[in-house]
Amino acid sequence: MSVIQRIRDKGAWIIFGIIALALIAFILQDGLYRKGSLFTNTSTLGKVNGTPIKKDDFDKKLALIQQTNQQAASMRQEELVAGVWNVVVNEEAMNQEYNKLGLQVSSKELGDILFGDNPPQWLVQGFTDPNTGQFNKEQARQQFAQMKKKPNDAQAIAITQAYLQPTVDQALQKKYQLLVTGAVYIPKWMSEKMNADNNAIANISYVFVPYNSISDSAIKVSDDDIKSYISKHSNQFKQEEETRSISYVSFDANPSAQDSAAVFNQLQGIKADFAAAADDKAFVSSKASTTPFFDGYVTRSTLQVPNADSITRLANGQVFGPYLDNSNYTIAKMVGSRMMPDSVKCRHILIKTEDRQQPVLADSIAKKRIDSIVTAIRNGVSFDSMVQKYSDDPGSKATKGEYDFTAAQFSGISKEFAETIFYGNVGEKKTVKVANAQYAGYHYIEVLAQRKIEPAYKIAYVSKPISVSAETDVTANNAANQFAAAARDYKKFQEASAKQNKPMLPADGIKENDFSIGTLGDNRTFVKWIYENKVGTVSEPVKINSKYVVAIITNVNEPGLQNAASARPVVENILRNEKKAQQIINTTMKGNTLEALAQSTKTTVQRADSISFQSPYISAVGNEPKMAGAAFNKSLQGKVSQPIAGTSGVFAIKGETIGARASLDGNAQTVRTSMESNLRNMIGYRALQAVREAAVVKDYRSEFY
Repeated sequence: MSVIQRIRDKGAWIIFGIIALALIAFILQDGLYRKGSLFTNTSTLGKVNGTPIKKDDFDKKLALIQQTNQQAASMRQEELVAGVWNVVVNEEAMNQEYNKLGLQVSSKELGDILFGDNPPQWLVQGFTDPNTGQFNKEQARQQFAQMKKKPNDAQAIAITQAYLQPTVDQALQKKYQLLVTGAVYIPKWMSEKMNADNNAIANISYVFVPYNSISDSAIKVSDDDIKSYISKHSNQFKQEEETRSISYVSFDANPSAQDSAAVFNQLQGIKADFAAAADDKAFVSSKASTTPFFDGYVTRSTLQVPNADSITRLANGQVFGPYLDNSNYTIAKMVGSRMMPDSVKCRHILIKTEDRQQPVLADSIAKKRIDSIVTAIRNGVSFDSMVQKYSDDPGSKATKGEYDFTAAQFSGISKEFAETIFYGNVGEKKTVKVANAQYAGYHYIEVLAQRKIEPAYKIAYVSKPISVSAETDVTANNAANQFAAAARDYKKFQEASAKQNKPMLPADGIKENDFSIGTLGDNRTFVKWIYENKVGTVSEPVKINSKYVVAIITNVNEPGLQNAASARPVVENILRNEKKAQQIINTTMKGNTLEALAQSTKTTVQRADSISFQSPYISAVGNEPKMAGAAFNKSLQGKVSQPIAGTSGVFAIKGETIGARASLDGNAQTVRTSMESNLRNMIGYRALQAVREAAVVKDYRSEFY
């Protein structure tokens, strides 16, 4: 068996996970095997510090990930392009750093990584003996030695790109991080101080006035307020790339009452035919039902459908409906009923004939083997010994071949197996042949227990979606066109919006390479239009999901500091609370004692005991770092503080005692070790992030996608 086939067969699940993580990780590097530039095509997708990223090579990486990763294969194209772009940019930025430092992974190092004491999981999974459960290191070494002799072989290239390069990437990243984090040091005095602080506790009395005691509508936050805040906190509001904003009106193209009635009448018209049908599976299929036929019984307790009570009272052959089921109309037919357990316990022995559609054992040989096993068990040989010696189901060896299943799992089990354990009786022993792709072969099954026997039903459904008719769609489209014709500039857009009572809705922060627009949905062509036109341009109607949208470009936000409109969602509540705090302090909180402050604010004096310096959470108030900090201010012991604006309100405290509790987190050395470990982890990640942020990246993706 080839190396790549072995890995695909035995290690696919973990490989998929590794590559999926690589897609969503912010920092990832490329492999060791880079001789010169990785990208050689003339179509430039972008540049990293002047080094081009070629579209052909980018597309090859896209294709490789789609072929080797099930999760990527199911992703939308725009998500995959964005994810792979981040990977490629980070790879190139980090590779440049590795080259500057002379970092590399030698062949000997790679051999130690692959065949040392802690080999990568994908390799272990691919070369683990199913009979012994042990990793066959020598077999793996031999296979890769053979592969090394044919470096240009398609399988060798695929394995290098999909499996070896990520392994080398991790080794290079680890080397780089060790260089950066090697200087981490926590002084002894700092760990001792931190240990003492962590174990400190305080008791206080306080008066607290929450911000929600003042209505949000009573406090106005202007654009000038937001601009001032942005200026003071400029590092938090730097915008790396251009964004654009639009305002839009929409015209729904949802199904009308007439569209709904048409589907209802269609199903009403086939009820009699459905009731008379002899082959329910064929009938359901012929009507292109959105609910496929399930040839099994469902217990009453797990039957989660509308009108379940009415449906379960039907006689065999009777039909109920049409009725609404989400966005469908459905008719249901009672096919049959029986008693069935809610859960079962069984045990089995499997002799495979196929494994993922690859032949394992001839059918005749498998049948003879299972018959011999059955005979041995009937003659007194223990079931478990036969499981351990012969069963091809490694998942049940540790449980003596036993499994527990619920009725909800019925459809996920092979039909022959499920019917044996759910339809049979306790104590029944049976050999069944299964054609399931994963568990194809002969199963010897014993039903050990069945619990909660209850009625179960086999029901056939014909479901039809309530979809938009051509007439309804044309009506919405015409209305949108009429609006667009009347609203050719911002003033006319506003007037048309008011006249038709269509609110102008904003969509901000649209980036050049986005595929979706706010809550509207996906439309890459529309995003391109937004970037191909100037402020004040009005679009023609655009279909996005079930709406026709007419939009006007309202703003271009250049790279640099965000403007007030884009920062408002983040800043507005902060500034509103600041204004509320000033209002509470200036007009409400009067007095020099807690009792006087409580009287002026119409609140009560409260108490908080055992406040932790380590965790600034105050019972009945919430997370209030300033309040916890004030509690440990020695100058406030026995004194009342000035009013302090906190996270959720304004408070004044009176310190009572500061003490210490018995250490819960070990001694100062334990704290020191923990602090150094946390600092290394943070710096290791931040270093990779800093390389990416420092890179000069030119992004031309919008010209291609």
